[in-house]
Amino acid sequence: QVRLVESGGGLVQAGGSLRLSCTASSSIFVMGWFRQAPGKGREFVAAINWSGRDTGYADSVKGRFTVSRDNAKNTVYLQMNSLKPEDTAVYYCAADLDNDYVSYKEYLYDYWGQGTQVTVSS
Repeated sequence: QVRLVESGGGLVQAGGSLRLSCTASSSIFVMGWFRQAPGKGREFVAAINWSGRDTGYADSVKGRFTVSRDNAKNTVYLQMNSLKPEDTAVYYCAADLDNDYVSYKEYLYDYWGQGTQVTVSS
């Protein structure tokens, strides 16, 4: 069983920045970030593999969000800049224990965090 704990969410004005953190109870190959806005399905945001050399981003966040990790701390980060009201959502981190390549496919992720709310005001 792997436990994931997210932190760093909050309320920010449009154009502002937030950094989310997700700490795992053990080392993880691939860690991903997903989000779910009110009334919408969950969508892929970003992911990073063990070495950090393989990353992936949704088109909607490319150039604004950066995913990184500190393996010594079993922690992955999502730096979110130039935030927009449409980025408002609950953000979840997820862990893929079996693969070392990034994917947007939810079913590949074995464990999920509890989510952290990000609200961007206009």
